[in-house]
Amino acid sequence: MPLGTLDRSPPPFFKQGPSAISKLFFFSALSVLLMVADVRFGVTEPLRSAMSVVLYPVQWLALRPTVLSEYTGDYMQTRDAAQAAERQVRQQLLVQSQRAGQVEQLTLENEQLRHLLGLRERLNSTGMAAEVLYDAADPFTRKFIVDKGVVNGVKLGSPVMDELGILGQVTRVLPLVSEVTLVTDREHSIPVLNTRTGARGVAFGEAAGAPLLELRFMATNADIEVGDLLSTSGVDGIYPPGVPVAKVTKVERRAETAFARIYCEPVGHVQGARHVMLLEPLNDKLPPRPQLDRPQPVAPSKGVRR
Repeated sequence: MPLGTLDRSPPPFFKQGPSAISKLFFFSALSVLLMVADVRFGVTEPLRSAMSVVLYPVQWLALRPTVLSEYTGDYMQTRDAAQAAERQVRQQLLVQSQRAGQVEQLTLENEQLRHLLGLRERLNSTGMAAEVLYDAADPFTRKFIVDKGVVNGVKLGSPVMDELGILGQVTRVLPLVSEVTLVTDREHSIPVLNTRTGARGVAFGEAAGAPLLELRFMATNADIEVGDLLSTSGVDGIYPPGVPVAKVTKVERRAETAFARIYCEPVGHVQGARHVMLLEPLNDKLPPRPQLDRPQPVAPSKGVRR
């Protein structure tokens, strides 16, 4: 039978309705219509909301492995960090316990030597706890405001410290709040003592922008090294002696200058302190300064006439 006489149309049992091209054009037009209607009128928003509610349990179950793996990873990291912090705290506690025993022995020996030599007793400073409210509004200064004032007994010039060391001193006292100037302020200076060598100096706030201190007027051949701890010397009559202030981080010695440039990093939380201690200044406990007798002016003697 010739091939041209065959009927290429499907039998009635396999009839598929419209042709594929007709279906393509129909569904394309329907898709464009639905997109335009959704953008303009939001007709599919209720359907989308209903589908999201129906599919939420499926999404929740699909995300459980990811959430479980993240939780397990966070738990392991938190546990490792907590164990490392515990080991560090235990080590610090052992060191502090050893130092506490030595401090008690040295304090007893110091008191005995002072009684033996007839020296006056070392002054002890009391204090009160305070909370930092906010930083000062001036961006060119390094100050913050605490929630204690005149009504709480705060005095002008009171030293301020945290659990690590000196932060600064009170420079303005108001009835309910007080302003504290940090040791890193460019207008602040503090007498310090090198705990390794016993050399005294004065640390000034660094004005270059970084929260640092500069130990000025130290000779280029001075015995000072990176890592030396600077504490309060107590010679100013304000700060109690022996409180940590800063650590030396950089020493520059130049042949063309007589003084070295020494930069120090504060040991206290000068940028993130939340709770501080306001100490009582020592100048109220010091004996009054002696009144030096001024020499009386001598009247000029009259010449003897001959």
